[in-house]
Amino acid sequence: MRKAFASLITLVFCLLLLPAVVFGQGNSDVMKPDHFDKTSKPLREMFDRPDKPEPARGGKDFEPGRPSSVGNSNPSGVDPLAGQNAVIDAYAQPKASTTGVPVDPSRRVAPPDTTGDLGPNHYVQWVNLRYAVYTLSRDASNNITGFNLVPGFPKNGNTLFQGFGGRCESDNDGDPIVQYDQFADRWILTQFAVTATPYTQCVAVSTSPDPTGTYYRYSYSFSNSFNDFPKMGVWRDGYYITYNMFKNGRTFSGANVCALERDKMLVGAAARQICKLTTAAASIEPADIEGSTLPPAGSACPLLTIGTSSVGALRYSVNWTAGTSTLTGPSTVAGVATFSRACGGGTCIPQPGTTQQLDSLGDRLNYRLSYRNFGTYETMVVNHPVATGGTSGIRWYEFRNAAGQTLGSANPVVFQQGTFSPDATYRWMGSAAMDKAGGIAIGYNVSSSSVVPSIRYAYRAAGDPAGALGNETNILTGGGSQQTTLARWGDYSTISVDPVDGCTMVFTTEYLPANGTFNWTTYIYSFKLSSCQ
Repeated sequence: MRKAFASLITLVFCLLLLPAVVFGQGNSDVMKPDHFDKTSKPLREMFDRPDKPEPARGGKDFEPGRPSSVGNSNPSGVDPLAGQNAVIDAYAQPKASTTGVPVDPSRRVAPPDTTGDLGPNHYVQWVNLRYAVYTLSRDASNNITGFNLVPGFPKNGNTLFQGFGGRCESDNDGDPIVQYDQFADRWILTQFAVTATPYTQCVAVSTSPDPTGTYYRYSYSFSNSFNDFPKMGVWRDGYYITYNMFKNGRTFSGANVCALERDKMLVGAAARQICKLTTAAASIEPADIEGSTLPPAGSACPLLTIGTSSVGALRYSVNWTAGTSTLTGPSTVAGVATFSRACGGGTCIPQPGTTQQLDSLGDRLNYRLSYRNFGTYETMVVNHPVATGGTSGIRWYEFRNAAGQTLGSANPVVFQQGTFSPDATYRWMGSAAMDKAGGIAIGYNVSSSSVVPSIRYAYRAAGDPAGALGNETNILTGGGSQQTTLARWGDYSTISVDPVDGCTMVFTTEYLPANGTFNWTTYIYSFKLSSCQ
């Protein structure tokens, strides 16, 4: 996200080139941490660090950096996949839910940038500008039965860097990401510090499975290039992270595709960040492993992005010994059905009782790009909002590896795709994941001139008709609409899969409890498809 004072830019760049562009090993940007330590106190013992006083101007509206121009048009395009909806035989079993972290009344900001992940015993949620840790209650069958807020939480985001020094400790700027690395049984928490140069990414890796314990902490600076909209995925040889880069905080200069040195971070050693900048794409999503099977040995990390009507694939591989890297792509993924971006990529989501419309963020993929290795094949699922003839719907994909290839060696192929838009209600701000049985669920927000912004999800089992999503379920009906002058919503939501049973999904996103501005709160909801046992 970008602060509202940062001007929107209009930059035409060549996207999704054919054949794939290869950025070789000679120009990798190898970044050592500006500072790192292994001396943090246990997080549960850190007092909530106060933020800097907020200027008395009624709140702070965070505007996403736009790598290219976007419109604010009504979504009039006709989607060729709209209508492929079905009543699915599988059904979902609600498990547990709780109200998540709300807006901090002393730091009135929007949007929340809702992110969270779960391990065997905890769920960690982080929003702008606070995070919380919950212990999980489970029954004898390991079903999640409750989220229990740990005493002393929520805390301000920069409390995580108390005693670290520098911008990571003094600034609390947001755009957080939470990841649980089940292969190491560790937590990775990151946000940026961008109120002044040098623009910085702050990363903390837990020293144990306990997210309330101690952390190894790192800071990486980008000089005068603003590292906007960071998105992270856990891969076998690194924590892969992407940024939209804005020179002097204003002019889009490309997307940075980076990898953090996972092995060093897990022991608190000096960990490099190796990056490649591409001007041929923006808002790139790195693959993030779901499940207990690693990608094939030596596999490059696959990444995806979208253009105005196509999906582009990239691959990023790092040679940690040599300190070099190779970025391949973007190149167009064949077989993707054409689409028009929701709202022309910008703002058009209606609400009841107000003329204020909400931003669709239709110019980018929604977080996350969920990867799963089934042994005989690999798969990735992801979604984004598209125009569906007067409304916006959820376009979703299941990609698989091409025959004889891996997702790290060649472009993915479309296994199935669909657009979920069963009525005149707008659907957007989704997050997609796949369970161990191949079932897919997508959580998202809904709104219209007669439906207040609310939270729903839809799903399918592996054996259901290809391209069909169905059984839309209401998670929570919102209490009001967002009022005049504030279009920001999102900028992302997160759905994760329980590493214990491989079936239960936990979705978190925002809603409003009443009509207002800067009064959002969040919700955490878990469910399990009956087709997954």
